[in-house]
Amino acid sequence: MLLMQENCNQVDGILESWIWKMAAALKSQPNQMNVIIADWLTLAHQHYPIAVQNTRTTGREIAQLLEWLEESVQFSRSNVHLIGYSLGAHVSGFAGSFINGTKKIGRITGLDPAGPLFEGMSPTDRLSPDDANFVDAIHTFTKQHMGLSVGIKQPVAHFDFYPNGGTFQPGCHILHVYNHIAQYGITGITQTVKCAHERSVHLFIDSLLHKDKQSTAYWCNDINTFNKGLCLSCRNNRCNTLGYNIREERPPKSRRLFLKTRAHMPFKVYHYQFKIHIINEIHGKPINPAFTMSLAGTKEDAKNLHIPLVEGIIGNQTYSFLITLDTDIGDVIMIKLKWEGTPVWENIWDTFQTIIPWTKGTHRPGLIVKAIRVKAGETQQKNTFCPQSIDNIHLHPSQVKTFVKCEDRFQNRK
Repeated sequence: MLLMQENCNQVDGILESWIWKMAAALKSQPNQMNVIIADWLTLAHQHYPIAVQNTRTTGREIAQLLEWLEESVQFSRSNVHLIGYSLGAHVSGFAGSFINGTKKIGRITGLDPAGPLFEGMSPTDRLSPDDANFVDAIHTFTKQHMGLSVGIKQPVAHFDFYPNGGTFQPGCHILHVYNHIAQYGITGITQTVKCAHERSVHLFIDSLLHKDKQSTAYWCNDINTFNKGLCLSCRNNRCNTLGYNIREERPPKSRRLFLKTRAHMPFKVYHYQFKIHIINEIHGKPINPAFTMSLAGTKEDAKNLHIPLVEGIIGNQTYSFLITLDTDIGDVIMIKLKWEGTPVWENIWDTFQTIIPWTKGTHRPGLIVKAIRVKAGETQQKNTFCPQSIDNIHLHPSQVKTFVKCEDRFQNRK
């Protein structure tokens, strides 16, 4: 299998160190392959609009090289995998579109394809799903400023991956980034920008180096819906593996896939959807308590996880949110939920209950957490957890309640 790698150096006119890391990672794979690096630094290290024009020239030359290989050594273009970073992603696309004949090259991977002068362009003027039998792209720096982003935001592949939403990446800092670009042009991209832009490269290398920690991403409309944990489904091929070991298929339309990652290798995290059914017995305006959660797993535990509720608790509702863990804790077997109340919170709560009369029994009104439903994205396993003590179900500030696996006992309890 032949893999072509096109690089666009962004800063200092020399080949980036990650190129050799990727080449070594590719050569370490069980299936034998030839790795060719296309050095187009002279054409890439120009004023940005000129470098954009040169992507077509470079793409055409790579297409001619592939045609020559077919004629001279009967090498099949279906075995070609082009991997391009930034402008190099569009070079790969042009190579795929310029090659003569009806057959397409095998695969193109775009690593944070460049955005300026490509965003919103027609498929023939940028990387697109038409350029190879299979195209995947990883978007890591699509944060916009004045309508522009370093990486392209729109889908350009059969599967477009948006780690952490694609706008920016954990462990990177965006302070003064766009001021540098405005002052120095494309050569003013500092290590700050490279951190997020180049993260796409390291995510791909990670997929080659850590076979046991492949990152799963999930088809979703947007990052806000994903952050509610509503997209962790693998039914009907709704999830896929980020990087080299992706499942290659051609959906009728581009699919946006989302995932969370760590700030460093290995980048994999474990995704969980939590749905908490809460009743607020104090009628009136919503309350906004802070909760933490501790999980007991079959392999290890996870403690003091912040629950990202983005809306106030009112009435009788179910709230859904996403939690990610850096380690595999195995199957969740027990949950401890704590209302992180302070002494001030408790005094306010007690005063509030004193001035609001109630008639239902003699208990202290509070929050009732009826059930917690958990779905693990990586295993697709679902479980329901109910209060360990069904005779004391009220939760108040500073209290901790324990939940164990159940069969939704509250459904049968009046």
